[in-house]
Amino acid sequence: MKIYGDVQSGNCYKIKLLAELIGLQYDWIAVDILAGETQTAEFLAKNPNGKIPLLELDDGRCLSESNAILNYLAEGTGFLPEDAFQRAEVLKWQFFEQYSHEPYIAVARFINKYLGMPDDRRQDFEDKQEGGHKALQVMEQQLTKTPFLSGNEITIADISLYGYTHVAEEGGFDLSHYPGIQSWIQRIEEQSGYVGMNR
Repeated sequence: MKIYGDVQSGNCYKIKLLAELIGLQYDWIAVDILAGETQTAEFLAKNPNGKIPLLELDDGRCLSESNAILNYLAEGTGFLPEDAFQRAEVLKWQFFEQYSHEPYIAVARFINKYLGMPDDRRQDFEDKQEGGHKALQVMEQQLTKTPFLSGNEITIADISLYGYTHVAEEGGFDLSHYPGIQSWIQRIEEQSGYVGMNR
């Protein structure tokens, strides 16, 4: 299978991280969004939404949206619980990531890291800080109770939120205020098969 992505993107990196943790065989296809490579006719034929990450299976079927890809790849592994309620807990955190975390932390990081903090986006960057810290506080509260977000074992809930949380400081968020999150990051990085964002 092929994974199209930019490894510096948290949404793409979390797919690569899960793939490495479960020992998946795949080809990584680097895509430069700033150069318009997701807007070519060839790419849009695979994903009309023109976004990465994108998973292309051996039979040609394509799947987009990072958390959908995580759920597909994690099926049958310990990263996705079989119990219905535990699965719902994982989904809860993935929805939280997309609606309460990523719009603040990932966007602030994009403005700073990818765009270089242009003057016309500085206010937007500042406006993202409050929402980002609120999301981090929710995570911190949970991680003072359990070692991982949905309980005692690592799941794709953790992979989903690790993607942008571990580089949140690039978006202006000081993680030293969140010892629970810092310990959680360390536990994830100690997992067998772990690969960093820059590899």
